[in-house]
Amino acid sequence: MARIVMKFGGTSVKDIDRIRNVAQRVKAEVGAGNEVAVVVSAMAGVTNQLVDWTNQLSKLHDPREYDVVVASGEQVTSGLLAVGLQAIGVEARSWLGWQVPIRSNAVHGKARIESILAERIEAGFKRGEVAVVAGFQGVAEGERITTLGRGGSDTSAVALAAALKASRCDIYTDVDGVYTTDPRIVAKARKLDKITYEEMLELASLGAKVLQTRSVEMAMNHRVRLRVLSSFEDGPGTLVCDEDEIVEKSIVSGIAYSRDEAKITLTGVADRPGVAAAIFGPLAESSINVDMIVQNVSVDGTSTDITFTVGKADLDRAVHVITGRRDKLTFKDLKADKNVSKVSVIGVGMRSHAGVAQRMFSALADRSINIQAISTSEIKISVLIAEEYTELAVRALHTAYGLDGK
Repeated sequence: MARIVMKFGGTSVKDIDRIRNVAQRVKAEVGAGNEVAVVVSAMAGVTNQLVDWTNQLSKLHDPREYDVVVASGEQVTSGLLAVGLQAIGVEARSWLGWQVPIRSNAVHGKARIESILAERIEAGFKRGEVAVVAGFQGVAEGERITTLGRGGSDTSAVALAAALKASRCDIYTDVDGVYTTDPRIVAKARKLDKITYEEMLELASLGAKVLQTRSVEMAMNHRVRLRVLSSFEDGPGTLVCDEDEIVEKSIVSGIAYSRDEAKITLTGVADRPGVAAAIFGPLAESSINVDMIVQNVSVDGTSTDITFTVGKADLDRAVHVITGRRDKLTFKDLKADKNVSKVSVIGVGMRSHAGVAQRMFSALADRSINIQAISTSEIKISVLIAEEYTELAVRALHTAYGLDGK
């Protein structure tokens, strides 16, 4: 007997027929003798509707009440799936975040899970029950409902799997696994049988939409084995696991891209100690995340140009923050550009192979694609390019690293 957490996203439970399909998949796991906890998202489109209604009433709404409204989507789905399981002879009970309880901090709208007390669910296992848990939600001090932010149901599932010491956590989506890149761009993209936590974390943070970044980070920290599967097709999916479980490690496992990038360049910045802190400190205080940073010092050493990237949605706010401190920063000019994208190559094999960066730069140069900025980590190289060349760059790199399937 294994203990398994199954998570189903919004498209998997978008209507009654799909909820019935989910119930049959759960029944199959129960029939195999497994103890099963299911984590569900709201039905597709429901969360957007709840957010819209809240904003219509007040743009400056109380975030505590926002969470009460938005968390209701998962409440409906968990109850419906429990009813659907009972209708086909499977003992089941729905659980809301506060009933488990899933304890979180009080940062409403983007709370973080602090602990899960799983004794009640484990007691249900002993009674032969399937636990159907509402994802995306928790409870903070004062017994206030919280939500975990977009994609929070993935995080709920991984956290529950860790608390229950589950054998694995199966994430059911509308794709059948993790691919070497977006199959919509590269027809020869291949589905990966296995991928390491680190690689998946880089892919998720760099634009891949299969798994939410926080959920992968939590899985890596707690060594929860993840499996990405399709809700609509049978197949083995992709296993996200420790590097030791993968015998043959590719130099590069995947190509990711993100169009959600914007570039800011400050020219003629005084080159003196503390200038970087003066620029990036206020951005951090305004909760604006900065990614790539490139600095060039002038020949005489008196001034510097600084280029950095932020999320496209944060560009206007970032420009406002910096121009508001122009007197203190003493830069000559500010240039903003939304027409950029970030393309990245990821692979644990980079640690032991030379020439990975050179191959990337050569492949882009052969197609006359100019690199505007570069950032690296131990298993990743990212470049900033003009947005119009995104798909060409992804295809070129996918071929250059031998990732094309037949």
